[in-house]
Amino acid sequence: MSNSRLGFSSKLGGLLAAAGSAIGVGNMWRFPTQLGQNGGSAFLLVYFLIIFVFGVPLLISEFAIGRHSKANVGNAYTVLAPNSFWKYIGIASVTVAFVIFCYYNVVVAWVLFYAVDAVSTTFIQLGNSITPDNPNPFANHFTSFIANPWKPILCLFFVLAMIHTVIVLGVQKGIERTCKLLMPTLLILMICLAAYAVTMPGAKQAYQFLFSPKFEEIDANVIVSALGQCFYSFSIGMGIVTYASYFRRDVNIEKTAISVGLIDTFVAILAGLVIFPAVFSVAGVSPSEGASLVFVSLPNVFHSALHHMPFLSWLVSTAFYVILFLAAITSCIFLHEVATAFVYERTGLSRKKAATIITVGAFSIGCVASLSMGPWSEYSVQSIFSLGEWANNTFLAMNFFDFLDYVTAKIVLPLTGLGAALFVGYGMTTHQLWYELTAQNRYKFRWLHPFLFLVKYVIPVLIIGLMLIQLLEIKF
Repeated sequence: MSNSRLGFSSKLGGLLAAAGSAIGVGNMWRFPTQLGQNGGSAFLLVYFLIIFVFGVPLLISEFAIGRHSKANVGNAYTVLAPNSFWKYIGIASVTVAFVIFCYYNVVVAWVLFYAVDAVSTTFIQLGNSITPDNPNPFANHFTSFIANPWKPILCLFFVLAMIHTVIVLGVQKGIERTCKLLMPTLLILMICLAAYAVTMPGAKQAYQFLFSPKFEEIDANVIVSALGQCFYSFSIGMGIVTYASYFRRDVNIEKTAISVGLIDTFVAILAGLVIFPAVFSVAGVSPSEGASLVFVSLPNVFHSALHHMPFLSWLVSTAFYVILFLAAITSCIFLHEVATAFVYERTGLSRKKAATIITVGAFSIGCVASLSMGPWSEYSVQSIFSLGEWANNTFLAMNFFDFLDYVTAKIVLPLTGLGAALFVGYGMTTHQLWYELTAQNRYKFRWLHPFLFLVKYVIPVLIIGLMLIQLLEIKF
C-alpha cells in the first residue's frame, strides 16, 4: 500500500476519530450497568488497572500494525507478513466489524427514534398517561415500537443514510470533520448534564455508590466484568488498525492510545454521573437493569424526577438521547469505514461504490436483525435452517439479532484481539515495532520489554481466559 495514501490531516483529527470509534452506546449503558452490577467503585478501581495493563497495550499494538502497514486491517497483516497465516486475522477483523455494524445499527435506530420522541415531548405525554390500569406506559411504548414491522426499519434507513454520507465524503472531509464536530459536542453536552445532575435528590447516594472505596467487593466476577468491558469498549479486534493506518507519521501512538483510553473512560464515567443521580432520585429503579435502563427506565426516571418542571424534563431527556445518538454514530462511522476501506482498496472500486455495497448489505442484514427482535422474534437460527434437536440450549436457538451478537462478541472478537497481540509479539520484528513506537525516533518509548511481555504472554492468557469464561458461562 502506498505511503501517499490519504490519511487524517491532523493529530487532533486522528485522536478524536480513534476516540469516537471506541465511544458508543456501550459507554452510555453497558458501563453504567457494569458499575451497577459490580459494586460501583469496586468495579471502577479494577477497570482503571485493566485499562493500563490490557486495554492500552492492545490499542498500541493495533495502532502499530495499522500505521506501519499503511493499509486497512484486511490487508495490513498481508503487507507486513506476506504469504502467511496472519492474513486471516485481518479478514476476520473486517468480517466482524461488518457484522457488528449490521446489528449495532438496529440499536442506533432505536436511539434515533427515542431522540425524536424526546424532542417531540412524547415522554411527557407518556408520563401523563400513567394510571392504575396503565402503570408503565414507557415499557409498553418500547415493546410496541420494536414489534412494529416498519418503524424500526425506517429509522435504520435514516441512520445508514447519515453514515453513508459521511463515509462517501472521505477520510478528511467526512470522518475527520464529523468527529471534530461531534466529539466536542458530545463532551460539552455530557458535562452540562452531569453538572445539572448534581442538583438531583439522589446525587449524594449516586456519588457514594460510584466513588466510595469498597475493596471487599472485588472478586473474580468483578475482574472478569471489567476485563470484558475494556475489551469491547476499546473497539479491540474490530479493525481500529484501519484508522491507525490514517495516522500521520509524527503521531505518538503511545500517547494517543492512552488518550483514547482516558477519553473513553471519562465519557463512561460521565454517563454514570448523569444516569445514577437520576436513578437514585426515583424509588424502585435499579442501577443494574441493563439495556432496559436506557429505553424503559430512564424515560420514566426523567419524567418522575422532573415532572413538576416540564421544560426541564424535556430538555434533559432530549439532551441525553442526543448524546446517546452522537456516541453511537461515531462508532458506526468507524465500523462502516473498516469494511468500506477493505472493499475499495482490495477491489479497486471507487469509495462511493464500495460504501454503497456495504450500506446496502448492512441494511439488508439489519432489517432481518431488527425484525427478529419484533415480528420475527419466534424464529430462531435453529428453526430457520431446520436444525435438529441437538441445537436446543445452544446459541443456535437464539433469534438472529442475539445470534450475531453472541458469535461476534464471545467468539470472533476475542480471536481477532488475540491475533493482534500475538502478531505484535511474534509476527513483527523488534525493529518494525520500535520504528512505530518511537515514530522514527521522534519520541521515547521507555517500556518496550514490559510491553512485549504483556502482548506475548499476559494479554493472550487473559483473552483466552475471558473467552472460555464467557462461552462456558462460568461464575465464581
